[in-house]
Amino acid sequence: MADKRDYYDVLGVSKTASEDEIKKAYRKMARENHPDLHPDKVEECEEKMKEINEAYSVLSDPEKRQRYDQFGHEGMDGAEGFGGFNGFSGFTGGDVGDIFDSLFGNIFGGGGVRTNSANAPRRGRDIHYGVNISFMEACTGKSQDISITHQEFCTACNGTGAEPGTSTEACPDCHGRGNIKVTQQTPLGAISSTRPCPHCGGKGTVIKSPCQKCRGVGRAKVQKRVTITIPAGIDNGQTLRISGEGDCGINGGPAGNLNVSVTVRPHPLFVRDGYDVHCEIPITYAQAVMGDEITVPTIDGNVKFSIPEGTQNGAKHRLKGKGIKYLQQDRRGDQYVKLYIEVPKNLTKKQKELLREFENSLSDKNYAKRHSFFDKIKDLFQ
Repeated sequence: MADKRDYYDVLGVSKTASEDEIKKAYRKMARENHPDLHPDKVEECEEKMKEINEAYSVLSDPEKRQRYDQFGHEGMDGAEGFGGFNGFSGFTGGDVGDIFDSLFGNIFGGGGVRTNSANAPRRGRDIHYGVNISFMEACTGKSQDISITHQEFCTACNGTGAEPGTSTEACPDCHGRGNIKVTQQTPLGAISSTRPCPHCGGKGTVIKSPCQKCRGVGRAKVQKRVTITIPAGIDNGQTLRISGEGDCGINGGPAGNLNVSVTVRPHPLFVRDGYDVHCEIPITYAQAVMGDEITVPTIDGNVKFSIPEGTQNGAKHRLKGKGIKYLQQDRRGDQYVKLYIEVPKNLTKKQKELLREFENSLSDKNYAKRHSFFDKIKDLFQ
């Protein structure tokens, strides 16, 4: 008794756990520790499953749980339903079917025979790469060569894993079948199932003389130059997928993909918003008052723009079609130009006098918003 773990600790639940929480914890533990899922740790998993089943047999039964909470393991002496995979009878009613359907339906389905998938074609692993480009390169697109490292079939053994001049041999444990038959005692009684042969890993063959270049794996890491095409309009954080440039597949499966994550450096003038471009341009007080023609930068180059007479600070104007190209489309976004009036500093005495003279020459009709504002204040306090 001294060596037994607390049943609540075994299932990883608190002593106040509900029946549903206990059942959920059992299902999770059983999934993680079932021997069929760990062919290389069968004995260890079977012992673990005995412990898990014993804990569940007590905590799922209200009477047994009450006795256990009061007396601990000593209160369980003589109680039925112990033994994990051997003589376990702690389930009642619909629990058995419900739990085993959800836990082992994909393992014991089809008469309790597990399908051997060790020789099934498997897709190669995706690999990832990051590129850093400028704002303008993202707008116009570019081609770029990158160096990647991925797995390819070993050229020495042609992917067999066997030293050139030799071949694989039938596994002596499973006689080339790739799986072995196992009978287990479960809450439903004795169930026969097949599991991948631990000796050959389910392949049915073993390599007596491994290839010296790939050490029997059949694949090797190779550096390769790949040309990627970055489309115009790509945005920061987007990923390009280059099909088939990942690791090679296994057992004739397709190769994985190369996923290229794109980072776009900020621009000193332009800010992107979707497919639109924003920029701010300073103008003088005189330009705002009288209007003027200025040069505005765009991602296509400089264009001429006429500032309307009487332009207010913060006025925003749209240059249609001067934004960023939509991915895989012919249309483009717009560019928005925000004009802000830069107030002059460090005026000379003469300049200040001229400015006061100019200011005194103005009347309320020259300041529509100012005149309206003070009229509202006058009405508020009258």
